[in-house]
Amino acid sequence: MSHYYTKDNDRLESDKHPVRFVVKEHPFTLMTDKGVFSKSGLDYGSRVLLESIETQPQETVLDLGCGYGPIGIVIQKLYGSKVTMVDINDRAVKLSSENGKLNKVDIKVVQSDGFSQVSGSFDWIISNPPIRAGKHTIYRWFEEARTFLNDDGRLIIVINKNQGAPSALTFLSSIYAQVDVITKKSGYHVISCQK
Repeated sequence: MSHYYTKDNDRLESDKHPVRFVVKEHPFTLMTDKGVFSKSGLDYGSRVLLESIETQPQETVLDLGCGYGPIGIVIQKLYGSKVTMVDINDRAVKLSSENGKLNKVDIKVVQSDGFSQVSGSFDWIISNPPIRAGKHTIYRWFEEARTFLNDDGRLIIVINKNQGAPSALTFLSSIYAQVDVITKKSGYHVISCQK
């Protein structure tokens, strides 16, 4: 069985369709499909994350586990940052590229299992991590992110209290110099980790 956090989802039957949402008073339309996370629209955790941060035009951003692209595309469109988006899922990578063109944003999309195909370093690494992939996967992402951050760079994640936010906070505090919960909303915690 295919999951949105696996590579071979492009074999699934397609049901491509547009989703529309508004972030910070800006409307967005993105194409989505079966086999990607939150195919029916912008998920609440990603919305809480996007409403909690603001990047700058000169800053570099990595959207880790980008899905069909909402986080990276919204950030590039609103703030003009240099955005790289990665996902292991074939279909997600194709949709992200298509959605970048659809929304007229300058993004780079790379197929990558976590950081395996990532190069360079970033001011921000932002993720709504694939909780269903398990702690082994997402905790590895948290650890590896540190080596891809610039000095004073930040890892920003969103995670629900009921899906492991307290234990993730403990783990992140063992890796990063400063870890703060910058937003709590309806059980979702947006966590900022400073290198």
